[in-house]
Amino acid sequence: MGMESNFQMKVETGDAGYVLEDVPHLTDYIPDLTTYPNPLRFNPAYSVVKQYFVHVNDTVPQKVVVHKNGPRGIHFRRAGPRQKVYFNSDEVHACIVTCGGLCPGINTVIRELVCSLYHMYGVNKVLGIDGGYRGFYSKNTIPLTPKVVNDIHKRGGTILGTSRGGHDTSKIVDCIQDRGINQVYIIGGDGTQKGAAVIYEEVRRRGLKVAVVGIPKTIDNDIPVIDRSFGFDTAVEEAQRAINAAHVEAESAENGVGVVKLMGRYCGFIAMYATLANRDVDCCLIPESPFYLEGNGGLLEFIEKRLKESGHMVIVIAEGAGQELLSESLQATNEQDASGNKQLQDVGLWISQRIRDHFARQCKMSITLKYIDPTYMIRAIPSNASDNVYCTLLAQSAVHGAMAGYTGYTSGLVNGRQTYIPFNRIIERQNKVVITDRMWARLLSSTNQPSFLDSKDLIEFKKAEETPTQQLDGESCKEDKPGN
Repeated sequence: MGMESNFQMKVETGDAGYVLEDVPHLTDYIPDLTTYPNPLRFNPAYSVVKQYFVHVNDTVPQKVVVHKNGPRGIHFRRAGPRQKVYFNSDEVHACIVTCGGLCPGINTVIRELVCSLYHMYGVNKVLGIDGGYRGFYSKNTIPLTPKVVNDIHKRGGTILGTSRGGHDTSKIVDCIQDRGINQVYIIGGDGTQKGAAVIYEEVRRRGLKVAVVGIPKTIDNDIPVIDRSFGFDTAVEEAQRAINAAHVEAESAENGVGVVKLMGRYCGFIAMYATLANRDVDCCLIPESPFYLEGNGGLLEFIEKRLKESGHMVIVIAEGAGQELLSESLQATNEQDASGNKQLQDVGLWISQRIRDHFARQCKMSITLKYIDPTYMIRAIPSNASDNVYCTLLAQSAVHGAMAGYTGYTSGLVNGRQTYIPFNRIIERQNKVVITDRMWARLLSSTNQPSFLDSKDLIEFKKAEETPTQQLDGESCKEDKPGN
């Protein structure tokens, strides 16, 4: 079945251009629901907290930097525990499902969802759906308790298994009804969140008291609005090992070239941040910034120049970079995976071969090239300390929101604060590196590489990205700009 969403967002406006893009609540379509005192008021862990509960009107701005007399802009509902909850803990029957590719931190999110439900709210019925969305109608489940999930954060992957596609909305909601599930936690990327939005709409159409909650998962950091996605920090940190290895190999050979391919199907955040974190990269290539190989100012000329200067160089390339060049030189395919993502050609192998061919045929310079692809090694490792903390906050915020009756939302960090974001804002577009932004300029300054853009290209990019709401300091890669 298709996953077209008709999500209706609630919008409130206030003084000074204040806009709240709110998330749905169960009471929007089920009136007169019973409320209960929040069990956290009796929880010893919260006994020392000065303010137990988040104020009902607390919101978080999407933009921090504003003009003195400018509009206050878009806000999102602040996450956290509420004074009243809409579920009796004994009646909660929750389920957790993981979909899409692997990412560091999935097991940590699963663990903290289970522990938050058990320890904070006294919920003792939590099911794991085995194998992604398909698991709903293949009836495969795993009972989850704090004991079962106690050590899973130390492992990579997901204990629940995962898959792409397999989204049959009616069958999934039938399963939710048949099993008496009333809280659904869905961990996955933009395709998975689109599925979650459609599940929410079907649940609402049937008038079910079921909270549908998304937790955004993408190692590429390509989900909009939120500061970053979990697993991204770990990926950037682990990528350093591959870059260091490439540098050692390149430095140890005459005219050594190290090529490292990193994740980034449509956006180059991992490649950009890994390059900025590492001082040994000479050139970073990402999908958002076109480049060319031949001729004056091309990549091959730059490699020649850098080898003559330094005797070695390291190139970092995101998997989605240069795909238009591959399409010209290789037999292009339109194959897609089960999630609808286009199957990409291996740009790392292709560019390595083009570099070898160039120096073998057109230059009087022999090179030693080493190609490293650490993609699956990075995806499979456990999350680091920073991501572990972030996963904990995401999971706890998701549980607080579901217990408080909110639904049809994604839990995410906006400007350092946990928020509830309506599904449609998460799925409306992909987040990408803005190459007319200061962060990309910092990278170009750090590597001293050419931008491979002429003045005409730059004018076009700036026109495409200009908008009245553009952030003043140009720092953010999360702005609502056309083409982002």
